[in-house]
Amino acid sequence: MASGVFRPISRKYDAIEHCETPEELKPVAQMMASMGRGPKGKADASDEIRNGANMMGIMGVEAMCWGDVGLMLSIPGSGLGNAAVMAVGTPEQKEKYGKLYCAMAITEPGAGSDSAAISTSARLDGNEWVLNGEKIYCTGGQRCDAVVVWATLDKKMGKAAIKSFIVPRDNPGMSLVRVEDKMGLRVSDTAALSLNECRIPKDHILGSADIADSEEARKKAFGGVMQTFDNTRPQVAAMALGVARAALEITKEIYEKEGVKAGFSKLPYNSSARELELYRLEADLEAARLMTLKAAWMADNGQPNSREASMCKAKAGRMGNEVTLKCVALCGELGYSERTLLEKLARDSKIIDIFEGTQQIQQLIVARHLLGLSSKELK
Repeated sequence: MASGVFRPISRKYDAIEHCETPEELKPVAQMMASMGRGPKGKADASDEIRNGANMMGIMGVEAMCWGDVGLMLSIPGSGLGNAAVMAVGTPEQKEKYGKLYCAMAITEPGAGSDSAAISTSARLDGNEWVLNGEKIYCTGGQRCDAVVVWATLDKKMGKAAIKSFIVPRDNPGMSLVRVEDKMGLRVSDTAALSLNECRIPKDHILGSADIADSEEARKKAFGGVMQTFDNTRPQVAAMALGVARAALEITKEIYEKEGVKAGFSKLPYNSSARELELYRLEADLEAARLMTLKAAWMADNGQPNSREASMCKAKAGRMGNEVTLKCVALCGELGYSERTLLEKLARDSKIIDIFEGTQQIQQLIVARHLLGLSSKELK
């Protein structure tokens, strides 16, 4: 798929950006649906056993992102909102929305990495929730079937009042403001959405509508919402693995044509500077891969993996940037030109270190875990 479908159309959709929906991806989505798995390896809504689902997702995402990470994100049914539905949705919600293309809207003009600062509001009016606010940088927000919107029931209650809601894309009151033009992942639509008295049924909330009345219960409630990231951050790390592996393979192919083959057959002091650089990049990639696989394995085995999810996302995000940019530099003008995909891979890699929690936020989360401190104690 990555080599037969993604690579041949990679340049085409990078050039025209989000102006067209890639029709070539529809058969891919249909094929994955027929296999009973979502494009990111998520279990089907009827599959209550997650055995190996996260590991399968990691392997699948890396393979597809070797072809084109933007196209992988554009496959119908592969939205981040799907992960939220599968993580905390009811069986009925999983059955109804798990098979749709669900985006996720968290970021706001005044709330980026600090999800607890969300100001989009949700109030209960009879048998309907009424949502008001503005969301930005919503991946898949233009083409999706539904959006998982994060909103607060009471701004004064902080994290405990943050809930997520399923909003159909054509729901009255939710409108598309704009689609961003970006440096990388150009084919993937990144939208700004406005919610103005947007009414949805009462059962469209993910999880409980209760606001916890104790500090411990509040932490647990917000932790349920944040559980989505423990599942998706390793998959974002896998995006970096695919992009970095693609860049390294292209670089090696170019070098081998010039008689430079980094095959780990020589001792370091007998290797050229270029060979040593390729060895270092390869080692960095392998370290990130092992960390990512561990985080996925823990999730599949029911072990808390919040720390490991942040670790692998931080490591892989930084590694992806460094490897792709170094490959561009190693190949000189050929790497910088559009004769190869190296410059595109470098552009695509940058956002992986930013979305789903920036490099700095991941390091902060890891530090809190290691030191045993709360978000209030370590900011």
